[in-house]
Amino acid sequence: MGYRLSKIYTRTGDDGTTGLGDGQRVPKDDERVEAYGTVDELNSVLGLVLAAQSLPEAVRDCLTAVQHELFDLGGELCIPGHRMITADHVARLESRLDELNDALPPLEDFILPSGGPATAACHMARAVSRRAERRVWTLAKRDPVNPDAARYLNRLSDLLFVIARVLARHERGAEVLWRHTRGKPSTGPA
Repeated sequence: MGYRLSKIYTRTGDDGTTGLGDGQRVPKDDERVEAYGTVDELNSVLGLVLAAQSLPEAVRDCLTAVQHELFDLGGELCIPGHRMITADHVARLESRLDELNDALPPLEDFILPSGGPATAACHMARAVSRRAERRVWTLAKRDPVNPDAARYLNRLSDLLFVIARVLARHERGAEVLWRHTRGKPSTGPA
């Protein structure tokens, strides 16, 4: 286990750099920092989903486990060459995704990223997961990256989409379906 912070501010980042897990100093907008920073942002958005008063227990357990894994993923990305996420992590997401999706009706229309508070936050987490995946692929153009890390984020965004569908039913009874305006500007709810 690493060291514990006894003092939160160090002033070492005041010059626009930050320290990686291996002690190396890099610019704060470095591709690696962008990747693990976006994973951290994703974890925070999942915290918003988990803050909902009444979540199905299966969803709460799943997302709590994902938060721990995202912490591992952030640590992996923070230390060049380090690996924590494996194909088993991806397989667990796929298994959970299949279980939750099997209970849902087939998707025949696009859905809007809306619904109750937990549903909307879950859609936000899905979008941030996609961005985190893009940041990992950007980093991979420069440095070797564990391919399971990118696969994990890709599968996680799919899982979050399915969880948002589950939560829409839990909070509101159904999803909000996209209605094509056929070239006409929308004037609001019909």
